[in-house]
Amino acid sequence: MIKAIYFIKRKPGMDLAAFQKYWLTVHAEIVKKVPDVRRYVQSHTILSGYRKGEPAYDGVAELWFDDLETMRRIAELPQSKAAQEDDYNFLSMPMKFVLTREWTQKDGPTDPSMVKLVEFIARKPGMEVDQFQKYWGGIHGPIASKISTIRRYVQSHLLPSAYRDGRQPACDGVAEVWFDSTDAMRASEKTAEYAATRADEPHFLHPDPFPFIITREHMIIG
Repeated sequence: MIKAIYFIKRKPGMDLAAFQKYWLTVHAEIVKKVPDVRRYVQSHTILSGYRKGEPAYDGVAELWFDDLETMRRIAELPQSKAAQEDDYNFLSMPMKFVLTREWTQKDGPTDPSMVKLVEFIARKPGMEVDQFQKYWGGIHGPIASKISTIRRYVQSHLLPSAYRDGRQPACDGVAEVWFDSTDAMRASEKTAEYAATRADEPHFLHPDPFPFIITREHMIIG
């Protein structure tokens, strides 16, 4: 299955509350009419993420499809075109997105009260994409999964086509980690397992800080 992740920023000058309401109601209803979308989740950046200024993104939208062929076919339908046209009513355009496949590292249950940390990561300079993905998924993932306060942990790995003809995607992967609360997320930073996770990052991640947002999920389709 393919997962498209869209990096959401609201239209310049748009009030945050108005943006969140529009995205969750008007736009969600339009997307619901698109056939063969297997799952659609909106993750809205929590309000505390704005205390020190604008966060990297106002949220992410995730849509699941059976395969690339289905995704391409759906894109030509009038329902999809209506959703694309509506983007301009509330989003900063053009919108960044990546096509991915999921690698679930810790498969625990979630609920809407939880917070979800979304990290947009970049690989270490000079590291090949396949090497990065193998290390992130096969070595780093199990290390991070040992953090006890993590309820669920999913890595989204970019498809090879993201790098075709020398392309440089917006990021090399998206990590999503669920916690019971922001307090639980902060508590994780005091553990030996968290220290081991951070100590491993230089082996495969870019040394520059990567953007992240703390969100809550809204299930629209699924």
